[in-house]
Amino acid sequence: MMCSPFDLKDYFFGELNADQREATERHVDQCHACCQELSALSSTRSAVLCMREEELPHRIAFVSDKVFQPRWWQRFLASGPQLGFASAAILAVAIVFHAMHAPHAVATSPSVAQVDSHVDEAEIARRVQAAVEKGVLENQNREAERLLEVVNSRLADSERRHNVDLQTIAHYLDVTQKQKALSVRDIMYQPAGAIQ
Repeated sequence: MMCSPFDLKDYFFGELNADQREATERHVDQCHACCQELSALSSTRSAVLCMREEELPHRIAFVSDKVFQPRWWQRFLASGPQLGFASAAILAVAIVFHAMHAPHAVATSPSVAQVDSHVDEAEIARRVQAAVEKGVLENQNREAERLLEVVNSRLADSERRHNVDLQTIAHYLDVTQKQKALSVRDIMYQPAGAIQ
């Protein structure tokens, strides 16, 4: 609320001429509200003068500025399809590169005809025979182990069933003996008039 004939801010910053300044001072002396407003302006000025000086920013950044946009490689890594395409392209280049350089490696290796001339046919037959015998022996060993496992599992099942049968028979005999003992007891303890 301002009731002064002139703006108190203009008075506070010394922008009024002498006549206007005197009229404002007389009014501030008589008006309590304007005196408080002038005191608040003085407190604000003191607070602002206590702050350290900082360089003003050259411009204000907005969210739409390029500074806040992700870099090209960040956009690339965040995109699954683009990353998949790049991986496929690298794989294709690697395959082409390998295909172009693989024939040179094959040309330097000895040919099949050269290898055949160095190996005797009797030696080949001996190696084939040894490989066949080794394969047959390994197959027989595997079959024997499998058969042994089957026999062992059947024996274990049979033994388990035998133990269950023995337990069942023992339980049956125990129950039968108890029933006989109860019937003998019942007969012995019957009242004398009840026996016929």
